Amino acid sequence: MDLRPLHLRSDSAAPHRHPSGSPQWTVGDSLAAYGVDSWSNGFFGISPRGDAEVYLDREGHRLALALPQIVDEAQRRGLNTPLLLRFPDLLAARLHRLNQSFHNAMQRCDYRGRYRGVYPIKVNQQRQVLEEVTRCGKRYHFGLEVGSKPELLAALAYLRDPEALLVCNGYKDRQFVDLALSAQQLGLQVILVLEMPGELELILDRATRLGVSPTLGVRAKLATRHEGRWSRSSGDGSVFGLSAEQILQVLNTLRATHDLPSLRMLHYHLGSQIPDIRAIRDAAMEASRIYVELASEGAPMGLLDIGGGLAVDYDGSQTNTTSSRNYGTLEYAFDVVEAVMTVCDETGQPHPDIVSESGRAITAHYSALIFNILEVNRFYRPSPPHTINTASHKFLHSLAAVEARLNDHNMQECYNDAIYYRSELLALFNHGRITLRERAHADYLFRGIFSRLQRCLKNLNHIPEGLESLPELHDIYYGNFSIFQSLPDSWAIDQWFPMMPIHRLNERPTQNAIVADITCDCDGRLDEFVVNGQRRPSLPLHSIDSTSPYHLGVFLVGAYQETLGDLHNLLGDTNVISVQIDENGHSLTHCRGDSLAQVLGYVAYDPAELIDRVQQLARSAVRQGKLGSQQATTMVATYQQSLSGDTYFSS
Repeated sequence: MDLRPLHLRSDSAAPHRHPSGSPQWTVGDSLAAYGVDSWSNGFFGISPRGDAEVYLDREGHRLALALPQIVDEAQRRGLNTPLLLRFPDLLAARLHRLNQSFHNAMQRCDYRGRYRGVYPIKVNQQRQVLEEVTRCGKRYHFGLEVGSKPELLAALAYLRDPEALLVCNGYKDRQFVDLALSAQQLGLQVILVLEMPGELELILDRATRLGVSPTLGVRAKLATRHEGRWSRSSGDGSVFGLSAEQILQVLNTLRATHDLPSLRMLHYHLGSQIPDIRAIRDAAMEASRIYVELASEGAPMGLLDIGGGLAVDYDGSQTNTTSSRNYGTLEYAFDVVEAVMTVCDETGQPHPDIVSESGRAITAHYSALIFNILEVNRFYRPSPPHTINTASHKFLHSLAAVEARLNDHNMQECYNDAIYYRSELLALFNHGRITLRERAHADYLFRGIFSRLQRCLKNLNHIPEGLESLPELHDIYYGNFSIFQSLPDSWAIDQWFPMMPIHRLNERPTQNAIVADITCDCDGRLDEFVVNGQRRPSLPLHSIDSTSPYHLGVFLVGAYQETLGDLHNLLGDTNVISVQIDENGHSLTHCRGDSLAQVLGYVAYDPAELIDRVQQLARSAVRQGKLGSQQATTMVATYQQSLSGDTYFSS
């Protein structure tokens, strides 16, 4: 379903030129430059006035909301950027699309099993996500998957559908097993999946003591591998699952203890974000062979859990790269269904119900990060630090002459001369032969030459051979956010997330920039982007001034980012705004981010003790005559008030 308004579905959104022939920037140009239609799945777009929009749908009621409008509403509530925007209606849309894809695939293939999806809580453990998945998923009997005791406790409290599955993966101790078996006594369909050979004995023992007949699954360690970022989740070297030999040992033990009827599920997980559909199909074929063998051994089976892996097209390229995928959701469902059906029909086994754990695909679009730009460091400003005087070094005069004679016909020569003279001037500075002022002027001239070269090259159909590798120079836009807190995968695994301004998208962006955060860390930067479908080291942004705020949005951050974020530089959780359709149009609910006191408490500081220590310091300063008593009182009050403030920069 395309939720975009008509102006984005028509030819009017396409890039075009003004009738006079002079270039005019349009919404269509921004859509193309930032690749919005490629990564948004129809959930985000741009309004005619140039604002980024989100498109929500609930039971046929559709709504387009401008992101700057949401930011304004949040600020009226006293919530400043950075803001994490959550869109629960997009969770519902993704759940519907996933279930509908499997339903369509099974119907067209005459598949005689059902699709029974489960949401893996680890992808985003936030309460609102769990509430929305269990609420919207009830119509599909959509279940939950847990991999730890805290996740199991949350699932037990929120899963109310007796027809939905509760799949228990991960390593298990006695308390975990007892909780899972108790949930079965409450009427939930609990599957205890064996991850380690030793778990079987524990589960059977606890089940006997509690008087429960457990429902078991076994996780297979497949030989099939893929080339994605999480390829280590598959293959013989995977740390998860049982080998073929160990699966047979489980089978023999269950037969010996007369518990073979308990084995109902085969589970495998090829890895997260699988980019290539061939690996998905190969894994489904291999797992299906194991499944039918277990069924032929007398296990009742009935469930095949294909795990996660359904990828998100973060960069919009629709390729088998780590940030993309070369298939769609419907193709994914068709290939899985066809592979399982082929093997079962060959061996005469009934078609199993297919379970998937597609958490990333469900939650990625659910959240977007919005932050304001605090300051810009320009690569080149057209204002020299001072004029060259006759006493300046001759190489500085030579560099100025290069800048003066540069044109379209001598670019290679001027580039070579600029590199030479700047290198010589830097060497002279390091040996104390020229002043800091002369070096500053040399840097200014060099940046000016490079800026002009880049402008000239853009107008050429053929770039001279020696200038093909000319580095792209960029400004630095400093954003009021922490990569380590809000986009940890960007730092940890070089995950790419789509980014663009949320306003002024009907204006031509004139600056090429990278984006830096406010942490004191050289890794706190974003310097890889997709622009007009190509990987680029900078992002086109608008020139800004101090009179109007400028906001950027980072999209598809709903999977993993919130709970993986850390406290680097003690920058805490951001303010959160949840936006939903309601009977009055839309509603906003909010959750305030961490205060300074809360963040300090996370690392074992007691705010009351901190205030007491500062008071002692202030009293000592008064006794020593360094401060007046009123100054000391004001300073302590300011310190105490600061503890209730945000960890990010205030406007």
